[in-house]
Amino acid sequence: MSSKWPQLAVLSLVELLAMSLWFSTSSVVGQLETAWELGSAEKAWLTMSVQLGFVVGTLASAVLNLADRLAAHRLVAISALLGGLFNAAIALGISDAAGRTSGGFAAVIALRMLTGVALAGVYPPGMKLMATWFREGRGLAIGVLVGALTLGSASPHLLNTLPLVEWLGETSAGLAAWKLMMLSASGAAIVAALLAMLLVRTGPLLPAATKFRWDYFLQIWRQVAVRRANFGYLGHQWELYAAWTWVPVLLIESYTKAGHEESSGRLAAFAMVGVGAIGCALAGALADRIGRTRITIASLVISCACTLTAGFLIDYPGLLTAVCMVWGFAIVADSAQFSTAVSELGEPSHVGTALTIQTCVGFLLTMVTINMVSVLYPIVGWGLALALLAPGPIFGIYHMARLRGMPEAEKMASGNR
Repeated sequence: MSSKWPQLAVLSLVELLAMSLWFSTSSVVGQLETAWELGSAEKAWLTMSVQLGFVVGTLASAVLNLADRLAAHRLVAISALLGGLFNAAIALGISDAAGRTSGGFAAVIALRMLTGVALAGVYPPGMKLMATWFREGRGLAIGVLVGALTLGSASPHLLNTLPLVEWLGETSAGLAAWKLMMLSASGAAIVAALLAMLLVRTGPLLPAATKFRWDYFLQIWRQVAVRRANFGYLGHQWELYAAWTWVPVLLIESYTKAGHEESSGRLAAFAMVGVGAIGCALAGALADRIGRTRITIASLVISCACTLTAGFLIDYPGLLTAVCMVWGFAIVADSAQFSTAVSELGEPSHVGTALTIQTCVGFLLTMVTINMVSVLYPIVGWGLALALLAPGPIFGIYHMARLRGMPEAEKMASGNR
């Protein structure tokens, strides 16, 4: 496959399959809470460890210049394979008895962190590979790729609704349902590794190799236009991963509280995260035409409204699901546009460093809100706990509005601010 659209299709499939690892433990947190006797802090660390590992992996990859030393499709393949193996090690190597001990749980967190490190070799290099095939239509291509990532992140919630134990019967070897789900996610990542190695190739628009510049870490915050784009991204990240982590828990609780099957809540959780794939593709198609600041501001406004509303609807699962579908659509639709804006506003020779810094700071910030919601929702309820995510999009709206009025904004989307 030597043309750009088939390459985008297979690369998107690779991202979808590999990113099923991200929330593989978070999607079964209810089962692990019972089996391992987890508290709120431990539940939060099941996701926060991946965030931290992703930051470490992204920074290490940039400093070591791995994407230029190793063919990008090989880096993606090796990383997806390693991520799948680390994830499978939890299901195969950690018994419920071990999960209830401090040492066993520490091993789980270490493996989750290593999974995050591996995923840093899947997502950013995947974006780089896409850019080597697309000059025109890059906005749509980015949207499709981030949409695939989003659908992959949602997939564990769908896998968790399947009666894997019943389907496999004796061949399940007595493994618990949560273990089978995690092994399914690992299998998907290994398939992604094979596809990346066999079918993904670098396109003709490969940029010149760049080196990470530590001295640019401070400079990037001194450039006002770039700083405002980064602040918009940080406002977006303040909300995104905390919502992806905890809204599925809210939905399951809402459905079971109303007397519905838990599987109905899991399907609603999959829909909430997965619908973001449509939002990403649509925003990517529109951003180059109507402007990056318009797309990001509209997305942030809608997601902010949902943040302030969703938690108070726990007693109304149907209405809650409707709001969460809108939320899931909007909350990630703007994601790729912040990175694209920084690439357009920053110094061309330092774009790689700028994007690495943006990603690392943004994912570190997600750890704050993931933990914040985990601590607060048992105390103050879902409504207030989720409402405290609203300052993020409000902060982002302010800075993207200010960026829109700056002369430098003409550099974005061929003059479409």
